[in-house]
Amino acid sequence: MKYLVWFLRVLLFLVLLGFAIKNTDPVAVRFYLGGEWEAPLVFVLLAAFVAGAAAGVVATLGVVFRKRREIAGLRKQLRVRNAEQPR
Repeated sequence: MKYLVWFLRVLLFLVLLGFAIKNTDPVAVRFYLGGEWEAPLVFVLLAAFVAGAAAGVVATLGVVFRKRREIAGLRKQLRVRNAEQPR
């Protein structure tokens, strides 16, 4: 099983490497107020992917912190109930 996972990782790496090598043509990304960024297509795609992943992580942080706070409150309630029960 370990060898299959490593084979799939190497295969994925080679596919992505081939994609990066084939997409080296420069593209221009134009921003507001006349700003422009020119870079190879693969870098622009990578930047868009990283920005999307970061936005997704930031969007889930509120839910994660809310759930952690709820779990802490429930643990506190459990400790109080266990302390109130006679042994």
